[in-house]
Amino acid sequence: MRRPTPDPVGPGQESVWDYPRPPRLERVHARVTIDFAAVTIVETDDVVRVLETSHPPVYYLPAAAFVPGSLVPAAGSSFCEFKGAAEYFDVVRGTAVRERAAWGYPNPSPGYEELVGRVAVYAGGMDRCTVDGEVVVPQPGGFYGGWVTSNLAGPFKGVPGSMGW
Repeated sequence: MRRPTPDPVGPGQESVWDYPRPPRLERVHARVTIDFAAVTIVETDDVVRVLETSHPPVYYLPAAAFVPGSLVPAAGSSFCEFKGAAEYFDVVRGTAVRERAAWGYPNPSPGYEELVGRVAVYAGGMDRCTVDGEVVVPQPGGFYGGWVTSNLAGPFKGVPGSMGW
C-alpha cells in the first residue's frame, strides 16, 4: 500500500509523518491530566511520549502518579516488535471500570528502558485527557493509543484504509 500524502503542516505543528520508525522516546515538558468517573486520577509533568511514523504520540506517565487503586492488573498481554511485551490494566474508580484501558512495558526491549514503571492510557475510555490544558482526541481505530492534539498534522494511522501504512 502506498504511503498517503501528509497533511499540510501549519505554524507550530509537527507532522506525524516526520516521526521515525522504529519509534523514538522523547521526554516532554507538559502537564498531563486524566479524568475518569468524574475524578482526576493522574496529574503529572513527568511525561515521556513515544513517536512513531503515522501515529499521534502515546503518552507514558509514572504508574506511581495515578490515584492509588485506579490501575488494576488485567489479564492478557500483547507484543510490540519494538518495545516488547506489554501488560494491561483496568482503570477503576469506585464502581466504574474500563477494562484493559491502560498498558505498560515492565521489561521493555533495549532502547525503551525509560518506559519501566510507566503507563499509557487509551483516551477514548476516559472522561477527559489533557496535555497542557488541551483536551485530546483519541487516535482513530480501536487498537491504537495515540493522543491527537492541535499541534499535530496527519493523516493518522487508524482511519479506514490505513491498515497497510
